[in-house]
Amino acid sequence: MTKVLSFFLLAFMIAGTGLQAQGTGESNAPVEETNSDEKSERESLDFGISFEEPLVQDAAYEKIGVKQKIALPYDHLREADILWSKRIWRVIDTNEKMNLPFKNPNMAFIEVLFDILQKNPDVQIFTSDKFTEEASGKGIQERLSSIDTVQVYDYELDDYIDKVVMNEFNPDDYSKFRLKEDWLFDEETSTMVCRIMGIAPIRDVRNEDGSVRGQEALFWVYYPDLRTKLVNYEATNSSNDAVALTWEDVFEMRYFSSYIMKESNPQDRRIAEYATGKDALKESERIIETILNKEVDIWEY
Repeated sequence: MTKVLSFFLLAFMIAGTGLQAQGTGESNAPVEETNSDEKSERESLDFGISFEEPLVQDAAYEKIGVKQKIALPYDHLREADILWSKRIWRVIDTNEKMNLPFKNPNMAFIEVLFDILQKNPDVQIFTSDKFTEEASGKGIQERLSSIDTVQVYDYELDDYIDKVVMNEFNPDDYSKFRLKEDWLFDEETSTMVCRIMGIAPIRDVRNEDGSVRGQEALFWVYYPDLRTKLVNYEATNSSNDAVALTWEDVFEMRYFSSYIMKESNPQDRRIAEYATGKDALKESERIIETILNKEVDIWEY
């Protein structure tokens, strides 16, 4: 009887050990290693942007509203309810009077954008507005600074020599932003809806002599990811300091001036490819007017 009990106890201990090993994930099968190179590059993104907090309460009352805000989720849209839609690309020029908050020296929008990206690796960055290829942190930082060759006098050689100079990131160089938007009419609510899909900082592309050759988007940020972070950054409210205005409010309430650079078309042409000067501005206004009148036209039927 004792030998039988000992046998059952031994079998139970062996079975328990096997279950424990299975529960802890121990196995002789090879473990597939995950490639974390892109993630590590994204996490190491550092633009050198930081906003200093005052050491005392720099207001007559404690301002905590912006820090505690959350972005309200969008209403759900069904494909079956979309009666009409149009995709457009627009440009925000921060030199325009209405867009002066974008250039606030205490908290310029380009600095807000970079601060969000370096603190939130979950915000997705892409190389183009097609959102098909993610941008690496290393590639972005290399493009942020430029390299110039200048001649300096070398006293030892008694002659001028070429010296490579690294130009650090300057927020003032980014005075424009592009937005990729979807305008659509929701039949369920009978309203025209605008959803921003992406935003990109624009910089000048210069020749070797310093002349401007053109402009390019540094990268594209997926706006639905960015929106939940913008709600915690305060924007300038020129009319009333007591009413906190967040950067999410600026974009969702359309507190900015802009012009359209392209609408969806079979040739994928920008307005600048078939119109210039005043004609380009008129074409931009025509597209805006068409979108705004579309809701009225649909209601007529």
